[in-house]
Amino acid sequence: MARVRTGVRAIGAVLAAVLGASLAGCSATGGKRAEDARRAAEAQGRAAVDTPRWTFAMVTHSGDGDTFWDIVQKGARQAAVKDNVKFLYAHSDEGQQQAQLVQTYIDQKVDGLIVTLAKPDAMKDVVAKATRAGIPVITVNSGSAESRAYGALTHIGQDETVAGEAVGDELDRRGRKKAVCVLHEQGNVGHEQRCSGAAKTFDGDLQNLYVDGTNMPDVQAAIEAKLQTDPSIDAVVTLGAPFADAAVQAKRTAGSKAEIDTFDLNAKVAAGLESGDLGFAVDQQPYLQGYEAVDLLWLYRYNADVLGGGRPVLTGPQIITEKDAAELQDFTERGTR
Repeated sequence: MARVRTGVRAIGAVLAAVLGASLAGCSATGGKRAEDARRAAEAQGRAAVDTPRWTFAMVTHSGDGDTFWDIVQKGARQAAVKDNVKFLYAHSDEGQQQAQLVQTYIDQKVDGLIVTLAKPDAMKDVVAKATRAGIPVITVNSGSAESRAYGALTHIGQDETVAGEAVGDELDRRGRKKAVCVLHEQGNVGHEQRCSGAAKTFDGDLQNLYVDGTNMPDVQAAIEAKLQTDPSIDAVVTLGAPFADAAVQAKRTAGSKAEIDTFDLNAKVAAGLESGDLGFAVDQQPYLQGYEAVDLLWLYRYNADVLGGGRPVLTGPQIITEKDAAELQDFTERGTR
C-alpha cells in the first residue's frame, strides 16, 4: 500500500514554486497593484469580488470547546470576507439536533450549506430536503462515503480510513507493539474508521478505548486507568487535539512510558511535538476545509463550478513530527493550523 506521508517542507517548496511562477507571470506594476489591493481589502474586512451578498451556513457535529472547529471556522470566515458572503455557524454533537439546525437554515432560505456527516443516518433526510429546495450542499470533515449519495456537490476532508492506515504505518516505523486508540465520541463513524484503519496496518496489538469526550477529567482518568492496568501499552492515539494533553497528563500520573500521538493539530500540539511530549500528529488541515468549502460554494453560485469530479477533495492526512513543529509555530499560534 502506498504511504501518504508528505513533509511540510516539501509542500512549502511546491507552494513557493507555484506562487513564484504566478507572480512572475504578472506585470511588475499591474499584478502587484492588484495583489496589494486584494490584501488591503481583506485586511479591512472588504470583499475582493462584486458578486451578490449570498448567505452560507455551516452546521457541524462539534461539541463545545473543540479547538479543531475554531480553526475550521477561521478558514470559512476569511473566505467569506473575500467572497462577499454572510457566514453563519451552528453546531451540535447530537445528530438529531444537528439536523434540526440544518432545517432552521433551510427555512431561512440560505444560499448554500456546509455540513458534516459524522452521524450520517441522522443527517440524510435533511440534506435531501436542502437539495430539493435548491440549496447547494458541500460536506466537510466527516461523511466522504455518504456525501455524493446524499446529493452534496462534493466532500472536502481526509479519507478517515486512509488516515488511520497512515497512523498504523507510523506506529510500525516507530517500533510500537501495543497501542490504545481513544474514541471520544461514540457513534461517530469517522472515529471508528480511523481506529479500524490503524488496526489494519499496525503490526502490533491495537485496542479501542471509549471515553466521554464532553468530560475531560473522565477522559484523563480512563486513559490513566488503562495505562496502569496494562504497563505493556507503548502508544496512545487520541482522535482530537484537545484530548492529546489529557493523555499526556494521564501518562505522567500513571508513570507510563507510552508515546502519546494524536489526530489533528493546534498550538498546544505543536508545542508538545517540539518538547517531545507527543510523538506525532495527523494533520487534516481544518483551516483549508473551512476556507475551501466557502470558496467552492461561491464558485458554484457564481460559475456553476464543481471540484472533485464526484470524489472527495482531500486535505490530508499529513504526518507531523518534532522536525516540523517549529516551522508550523507561527501558523498554529495565529490559529490557522
